[in-house]
Amino acid sequence: MLLLLAAGCDGSKPLIKREAEKPGPFPAADRPVATIVSARWSNEEARDRLREAAQVMDKAEIRRGMTVADIGAGEGYYTIRLAARVGEDGRVLAEDIVAATRDQLAERVSRERLDNVSVRLGEAADPKLPDASFDRVLMVHMYHEIAQPYEFLWRLRPSLKPNGLVVVVDANRPTQAHGTPPPLLACEFAAVGYVQVSQVPMRSAGGYMATFRAEGPRPEPAAIKPCRLQSPAPAPARTMHP
Repeated sequence: MLLLLAAGCDGSKPLIKREAEKPGPFPAADRPVATIVSARWSNEEARDRLREAAQVMDKAEIRRGMTVADIGAGEGYYTIRLAARVGEDGRVLAEDIVAATRDQLAERVSRERLDNVSVRLGEAADPKLPDASFDRVLMVHMYHEIAQPYEFLWRLRPSLKPNGLVVVVDANRPTQAHGTPPPLLACEFAAVGYVQVSQVPMRSAGGYMATFRAEGPRPEPAAIKPCRLQSPAPAPARTMHP
């Protein structure tokens, strides 16, 4: 099992050797990346019975009149409920990187006459959000699928309003098992100049919820120090007795 260094970066060689998909200044993530297996995390009725969306929106302090981005929106479970929460004076931008999923969500938004929702296609390493626009950016059960987290978070930063927050909901398990260990999440955000504001258990959503705020200048891409994973130290030898 892989352990995350508490400091996040020790200057060692990456445990996982991965070539970047294309030349660029951003470091590669030293961790496995989960594959996108479905646009649906669970059925909506089961999630509502646990009050998942309501609890996440309450803890994230999402209120009427806010502008919220739903990244990795999938079939729109959060999009629909965010639209009701922010009301006609608020706005929701729902985004997915799979064109077919985006189109299905756009049809749902049109069918349910959600005039305060816009749907768009993003890119794997760039959410392409307008600058200084969002009070909250939600990423629910999708962070572990981001193959280039440093570039993604770097390009996301300008979209936040001065007091805006990024809200991540994920499971506390390895990324290849469709989760993100909280220390790894905090490390990757910190590498791009975010400060963690909160972390709370979120059993209704199958894990935890963490929030982050961008502080200080955005680092130059080449100056970003990636988080490293290390193999665990070997266990001490055990003495056998008859």
